[in-house]
Amino acid sequence: QVQLVESGGGLVQAGGPLRLSCAAPGPAFSAYGLGWFRQTPGQAREFVAAISWSGTYYADSVKGRFTISRDNAKNTVHLQMSSLKPEDTAVYYCARSRSAAVVSRDGGYDYWGQGTQVTVSS
Repeated sequence: QVQLVESGGGLVQAGGPLRLSCAAPGPAFSAYGLGWFRQTPGQAREFVAAISWSGTYYADSVKGRFTISRDNAKNTVHLQMSSLKPEDTAVYYCARSRSAAVVSRDGGYDYWGQGTQVTVSS
């Protein structure tokens, strides 16, 4: 069982930055793709960003504002968010891909964190 733990959520004013982190202890961390998703009440989980050996990928809604990165030595993945908007308010989840590749479907991920709340005030 792989347990992912997110941190870094909170309340931020519109236009401000916030950095989310996700710790994913366990062997072969670098062998898997990693992703960030978000969800608001009553809505389906939405792809935000992903990182794999082939590069980084972003949803159009966050492209140019969010940056995903990983530190394989520390088994962590980060999501640096800037120019935040009220519509970015959601619970953010990190997830481990089923393989080295990544997809934007949440079905492509087999382990998930518990989520961290991000609230952007206007």
